[in-house]
Amino acid sequence: MSLQFVVDGLLTGSMIGLGAIGVTLTYSILRFSNFAHGDFMAWGTYATLAVVSAIGAMFGKVAPIAPLSFGWPLIIALIVGMAFTALLALLLDKVLFARLRSQGQAIIVVMASFGASMALRSLLEFTFTSRPTYFSRAIQIAMPVGFGIRITPDQIALLLLTAVLVLGVHLLMTRTQTGRAMQALSQNAALARIVGIDVASVVRVTWIIGGALACVAGVMIGILVQIRPFMGFDMLLPMFAAAILGGIGSIPGAVLGGLIIGLAEAGAVQLVGAEWRAAVSFVILMAVLFVRPIGLFGVRER
Repeated sequence: MSLQFVVDGLLTGSMIGLGAIGVTLTYSILRFSNFAHGDFMAWGTYATLAVVSAIGAMFGKVAPIAPLSFGWPLIIALIVGMAFTALLALLLDKVLFARLRSQGQAIIVVMASFGASMALRSLLEFTFTSRPTYFSRAIQIAMPVGFGIRITPDQIALLLLTAVLVLGVHLLMTRTQTGRAMQALSQNAALARIVGIDVASVVRVTWIIGGALACVAGVMIGILVQIRPFMGFDMLLPMFAAAILGGIGSIPGAVLGGLIIGLAEAGAVQLVGAEWRAAVSFVILMAVLFVRPIGLFGVRER
């Protein structure tokens, strides 16, 4: 049996894991499930695509960086897209979520995120239509690496990018004052306020990290698959399943949960058929909630 599904699962898991970091941070620090997070992925990807198109209009066709399918315009556009998505998340929080959080009703904020998700998705569909688009239509030749596995340069580059970003966020959370403040707020919000932690600053950093990583995950999907308004919505259940599987509030847990779900989905496609792929996240989510509700790296609240 070919082990190609392992590479496919790692790539899918990387996208899910990057998205799940934002989900787990939002839930642990802001205490609500943000169902608009998937749409941050789509908005960030379309923003990146718009910048790539603008650079192409100004400078003409730019040769890709060999052996990749994309060149420097996409790298610059990704940085701009990450900034745009972070600003979008901050704006949505300022206009909507912060006002509702102050009322102390978590369910109202969750329902508002549902509404925001539908509005963002509909606006994207109205602006760009539902027709799929692509960063590049160039076909890459996959390189054999043994055991029946083939991988493209784009896939290698994106796996390396994921590893760098995850390590960067982990170091931010464990080695910086801001990261320690975020952990303190997630563990005990009342005590964090008493000891003088700037809660507003922590909330801003949470949205910035979540939005920026959602953009990267969306662009990965755009490079490897395609870009469409529903791309983030389709990732929503796997991202929540990964966050719960890893343990709410745990960055390594969210990434590991994403990789497990990605590999499980790819394995399901290999063994029982692609039509069962969507059910895998749900089955894993239910199993975790029954067996270990706090997740792999979760800590029971005292």
